[in-house]
Amino acid sequence: MTLLSRPAVFGCMAALALTACDVAEFDKDPEVRREARAARTCISAVKNQTKSDATLNTTLPVIEVNQYIVDAPALQERWMCLTDDEGNAQQLVKMDAS
Repeated sequence: MTLLSRPAVFGCMAALALTACDVAEFDKDPEVRREARAARTCISAVKNQTKSDATLNTTLPVIEVNQYIVDAPALQERWMCLTDDEGNAQQLVKMDAS
């Protein structure tokens, strides 16, 4: 019985690993990959700074290149994240609540 359950366990682990991946990271377009990397590194930078959950804000328009707005909803804070051309977070700026 255990020999039959092992492939099922490995199959479930592989499926979970694939669902955790961001599909954009494997896109053929380098711009899509950079955008995905920038979003991931900005969210991670805000999480490290605030020790709280963070999500990319998709409601506020951002005109500047390499600039993202990240929300920390539990703290009711909003952060601006600047990235380099490769999509790595370089600078965080806490935005005023007004």
